[in-house]
Amino acid sequence: MLGKLSSTLQRCISTISCRSDVLFKIHPSVCEALSEHRPVVALESTIITHGMPYPQNLSTAKEVEDIVRAEGVTPATVAVLEGTVHVGLSSDELDFLASSKTALKVSRRDMPYVISKGLSGGTTVSGTMIAAHKAGIPVFVTGGIGGVHRDGENTLDISADLTELGRTPIAVVSAGVKSILDIGRTLEFLETQGVCVATYGESTSFPAFFSQKSGYASPYNVHNAKEAAELIESTFCLGLQSGVLLAVPLPEEHAAAGQLIEDAIQAAVTEARYNILNLYFFLCTNVYKDCISRLGQKVLFISAIGTDFHSDAVLNYCKHMDTRAIARLPGHRTATYCAVITESGELSLGLGDMDIHQEIKEQYVSQYEDQLSSATLVLLDGNIPVSTIDYVCSLAKKHSVPVWYEPTDADKACKPFVSESWKALSYTSPNLAELRTMNQTLCLPTPKVLPDSLEDVLACAASLSRPLLEHLHCVVVTLGALGVLVCGEHEAGTVSLRPRKYKRKGRLCAVYYPALPVGSDETVNVSGAGDSLAGAMMVGILQGKDTDTCVQMGLLAARLSLFSPHPIAPSLTADAILLHRVHPHCWPKPTCMWMES
Repeated sequence: MLGKLSSTLQRCISTISCRSDVLFKIHPSVCEALSEHRPVVALESTIITHGMPYPQNLSTAKEVEDIVRAEGVTPATVAVLEGTVHVGLSSDELDFLASSKTALKVSRRDMPYVISKGLSGGTTVSGTMIAAHKAGIPVFVTGGIGGVHRDGENTLDISADLTELGRTPIAVVSAGVKSILDIGRTLEFLETQGVCVATYGESTSFPAFFSQKSGYASPYNVHNAKEAAELIESTFCLGLQSGVLLAVPLPEEHAAAGQLIEDAIQAAVTEARYNILNLYFFLCTNVYKDCISRLGQKVLFISAIGTDFHSDAVLNYCKHMDTRAIARLPGHRTATYCAVITESGELSLGLGDMDIHQEIKEQYVSQYEDQLSSATLVLLDGNIPVSTIDYVCSLAKKHSVPVWYEPTDADKACKPFVSESWKALSYTSPNLAELRTMNQTLCLPTPKVLPDSLEDVLACAASLSRPLLEHLHCVVVTLGALGVLVCGEHEAGTVSLRPRKYKRKGRLCAVYYPALPVGSDETVNVSGAGDSLAGAMMVGILQGKDTDTCVQMGLLAARLSLFSPHPIAPSLTADAILLHRVHPHCWPKPTCMWMES
């Protein structure tokens, strides 16, 4: 098969013309300037295709070309149009590129594919350097080059711009390295690639795009254009086949504004790194386990992490927990989660890498069978494989151990319900969407659209909880800003939360507890509120508290979480819960709804 394919490829390749004039098209104005030895400057085009929206991208591209022309230099904007590399673009071609909705980002790696398919795209620093060198243009001007990404020593996420500078003799004039990158490691990598780097002007500091100073020294500096030209000429005359990077600091008149932007970026990076460590923890351990530990209960945490930098951060964060059952798996990535939070604290977008949780298999968990069999309460979440959930549920049923299932999200809520495992659950704490998924998995009727009004939400939650109570002891439906609906067997005017070993005898009811009032300007982050509520309720159950107290503990923990940028508020302790407990008459009165028995 491989031999046949290689023969076919060889015949196809032999019929393809590799003439450079087919692949490259140089604009007449650029050709004329080069032939007359007049200065030409190459310009990249990803700023047009990917850097700005239309029509700002078009006006900016034309303005940059006009600036170059005003200095007596011919601009040569580089791009790939319908499979041909263009060095220099006409006004119509600029319009076409700027308005294209399918333009690709074209680096060295992408050029063969884009050209072979007749596609269009904006060239990156790497792609522009290749085209400029092919056309005989020695100088290329851009904004900020790519570099080594933060945590690049682990991810190996390094821009192709750097390796291109190491093998293509072009002088790249830029404002330095983009601020969001790891500038120190970028300079180290450029040294490894043999790239001569110099700052233009009196300063010896390497600039950081928006800022005149990055905190790192430039290897060299050139004081004026004459010295810069001599440096470039020396590089090319030596035949080193590597490029030169000239870093031009932001002009003094823009320095103050640029420093404001730089300061904001650094503050955001610092905050993101701090929060990400907590978000790693959020996804890898689940917030409610942290909540339970902080409220004084001993928890054996069974999970899996990698052997990367993030795994150390997780273990360091979890020092207050029993982590001896966390497996460290070489070659696997520690679970990560990135959340985009709106100004009001709502989750706008969440992206996670949870593949490692599939390694929490029955064979591993079975090592802790004795601990599971004698546990007061087993907590399961939707991140682990279905087979592991089935194993734990069967073990818990055999030893009459209550199990609380936290679905994690709507897609994973179904896991215990694809088999008979769900009948071994005692508690579950879904939101309304997750509760609907549970019913759908059991082939029960569900609403196509979830309701909005409080009355309809409560009726829907009670209706969807009713079938699960044939086997579950209690369903705790988290309703976000509306509060919580606790569904189960009626006892003493509320729902019984105590684990039971007998079949249900009394009537079913649902008790609605409104959320504690929180000002819109007080909410920082809602991502851990539901798990905080569930975790604190579990602690109340384990401590033998009455139902109202358990729910109050949960609502208080959720409220503290809303005020914190962390999924679990660092201030959450048993003492803090007691301190924040208000007099019973100050709490919103719960409402009891009867269910059909």
